[in-house]
Parts: sequence; structure tokens; C-alpha cells
Amino acid sequence: MNFRTLDLNLLRVFDAVMAEGNLTRAAERLALTQPAVSNALKRLKDSVGEELLTRTSFGVKPTPRAEQLWPEVQAALAALRQAFAPGDYDPQKDVANFRLAMADATAAMLMPSLVQQIEQGQALANLRVIPLTTRDPRPLLERGEVDFAVGYFPDAVANLVAQGSTSPIHHERLYDSQYVCVMRRGNPLAEGELTLDRFCEAHHLLVSFSGRPHGLVDQALTQLHRTRRIVLTVNQFFTAGRVVASSDLLTVLPRTFIGATGYQDKLVQRPIPLQLAGIHVEALWHMRHDRASAHQWLRARLVDAAQSATE
Repeated sequence: MNFRTLDLNLLRVFDAVMAEGNLTRAAERLALTQPAVSNALKRLKDSVGEELLTRTSFGVKPTPRAEQLWPEVQAALAALRQAFAPGDYDPQKDVANFRLAMADATAAMLMPSLVQQIEQGQALANLRVIPLTTRDPRPLLERGEVDFAVGYFPDAVANLVAQGSTSPIHHERLYDSQYVCVMRRGNPLAEGELTLDRFCEAHHLLVSFSGRPHGLVDQALTQLHRTRRIVLTVNQFFTAGRVVASSDLLTVLPRTFIGATGYQDKLVQRPIPLQLAGIHVEALWHMRHDRASAHQWLRARLVDAAQSATE
């Protein structure tokens, strides 16, 4: 590829198509026609010398080469935007699209306030919530697949703190919570003290984003040479609330998530007979967005939404 002859406008088209995963949406985002976007991708293919995107029944699928190029293209475009137009984001005039990775219960807590802020401020910001399937979202941020990851990421954040200013991922704490044991009203364990023996003898439901059949509770039990039986593992807090509300399974949830299950009236909570660390919910983003005024605007909205949801 001869970089000296590369039309840099093609990179803007490539970035939009990668972000949207669809030619029509990318065209709308760029204020272009779909044929113009298709033509730009063909020219980019000719310039690069290989296919970067293939059509599917659902849109377009990036090739491994496209996945490799995209983070670098995004970082370069973001730097150029900031250099030519620093701090100029006007939420009432400028369209901004954001992708946020978070669990269903986190979204249920934060989205009402975020949408209210967007509506009341007549902001042209569009949010897309992407399911969180990992306790370490750093690769998602580094690859530019999401703009923010919001959740409890103890190991990842500890690593970021250890790296200090050299880390490419930045973070900000939004709110704190703690784990509680949750069960249906009328569960035999809802009355009296929930001892460790009663807790271990019960049947349990585990919420696991990765699908692993063990979690923080099981790590704590292992240190005490104890175990529990996990009858069901799910990856959504809403599902956990519904199942527990109609069975005798116990589950362990952040206290702030109980309301987000939609079944809070059918559930009761008890202190866990274990020592578990507190929950620190953080917003993570890549340093390439640090100075982008639109990104700064949404970071402030996230902080406001977290404060509103936990008051």
C-alpha cells in the first residue's frame, strides 16, 4: 500500500462502518448515500490490497485485518478531531454516538437518568448499551469496541491502579455497594439468622457474565473449606430475580441491584455469613478519549446518573 496516495477520507468511512456494523447506518452517520459508502469501501480495499469487510445477512463483518487496523484508525481520527476542534462539543447541535458495555441491572439503574438528562437537555446524543460478558473489559476498550465499560471490575481496576499513569485505560468510581443474600418471601431461610451452615446447605443461583460455574462467594467459601451447590448459572440479574422469586434458590446480588430485577416486592435480603469485599462500580474508558469534549460530557452525565440512582 502506498500511504502517500491514500485518501484519508476513506478512513472516516471505515471507522463509521466498523462502529455501526451496517452500511445504511454508517451512511446516515456520515450524511452520505449508501452507494457512496460502498464505493469508499471498495476504494479502501484497493488501497490496502485486501478485503476488510464482508457482507452478511445482518450487515457487514470485519476481517481480522480490519479488527487489527480499527483501534489505530480510531485513535488517529480522535487525535485529529481534538487537534482541529478541541472542546467544541455542543450537545444540542452535534450528534454523538456512544457504546456502553454494562450488565442489565447496571443499565436499569443508570439509563433512566441518562435518558432523562438527554431529553431534558435536548442533546443529540445516542446511546447503545452492549451486554457485558466479562469482568475485564480492557480489551474491549483497547480495540475500540465500546466507549465505556461500567461495572465492578476489581482485578482489572487493581491492575490499572498498579500501572498508574502508564495505563492506557482510565477509570472513575461511580458508586459503592455491598453484596447481600437474596431469596423469595416465604423461603424457609427468610426467617431467623442465616448461618454459614444454612447458607451452604441451601441450593443456589449464580450470576456469571462469563458462564464460569463459580464466583467470588465460592472463592470465599473455599478459604473456609466449605462449598455450596449451584443449581443454576445465568448471566442476567433480571433472570436471577425472576427465578429466585419463584423458587427456593438463594442468590447473592449487589444490594443496589435488587430493585433492578423488577421483583423487589417478592424478594427479601439477608446479610451474607461471609466476609466479602465491598463493591466499587467504576466507569472505564481508553485514554484516547480523555480530551474529547463529547466524551467528557457523557462522563459527567454518568456521574450524575449514578448519584441520582443511589440517592
